[in-house]
Amino acid sequence: MTVSVSRPVAGIFWGAIIISFSSVMVTLSHVNPIISAFYRVFWGCLFLLIPCGLNNEFKQIDLKPCLGAVGCGFFFAVDLISWHFCIEYVGPGLATILGNLQVFIMALVGAFLFKERLGTAYMIALTLAILGLYMIIGMDMAQLTPEYLTGVGLGVITALSYSVFLLLMRMVHSGDDVPMFIYQVIVTGVCALIIGSIAVFMGRSFIIPDFSSLAALVCLGLLSQGLAWVIISHYLPRVDTSRAGLILLLQPALSFVWDVVFFDRLTGMMGWLGVSIVLSAIYMGMMRRA
Repeated sequence: MTVSVSRPVAGIFWGAIIISFSSVMVTLSHVNPIISAFYRVFWGCLFLLIPCGLNNEFKQIDLKPCLGAVGCGFFFAVDLISWHFCIEYVGPGLATILGNLQVFIMALVGAFLFKERLGTAYMIALTLAILGLYMIIGMDMAQLTPEYLTGVGLGVITALSYSVFLLLMRMVHSGDDVPMFIYQVIVTGVCALIIGSIAVFMGRSFIIPDFSSLAALVCLGLLSQGLAWVIISHYLPRVDTSRAGLILLLQPALSFVWDVVFFDRLTGMMGWLGVSIVLSAIYMGMMRRA
């Protein structure tokens, strides 16, 4: 009996790797986090318009997946905004852990809604993944101030909205012969409109300071939002929701690695042990017996 990885699982795996570079590009952009989130989906939308035109996908829109894509854009905007505000209250460490509680939500939805069998191996992998993520980032629970609890609430909203976004994305792309790009244009367009409106309301500046910042933001939109989410959304309906949620934990784990490699983040054995545990857990979740 051999162990193999299906093409859909491999697709989500590579999509998560691409998205993991988002933190690098956001850091290099030197703009406010809300503005970087806006340009991520704005540039992503512009780039996705090109293959839509080349494939003549504008004539292939159906009402039901179109409405689902609008919902995706709304919940992805909620996810990005709540996560950025969560960081301001509790810091990036706990915010990342809370946001990635989506893995539990996806597992529960998979088990109760789609009747997926989780199994002992998956539950072990899930537990190890969260433990490893905790070891990577760490957090201080001693400061339970009202502001801290507000941040925890925002983190829970992040996890819930991200889960709904993934489930709606699965629905949008679950039919036969679904166009690859047009619904992603709708998702990114709606998200850009919402985040841009909030940025205007908050008085944030959309000015891009220099060429290197522009290059980072363009790459963020092209790679993280354009390429990665096209790949993930295409394969998402072909992978169990529980397994997909676990594989997407690759993104925060690798973001930690890139932070060390590119920005000389100080870390110790605990952090690297956490990375090893998360990657091992994801490996357990990805593999299947053929």
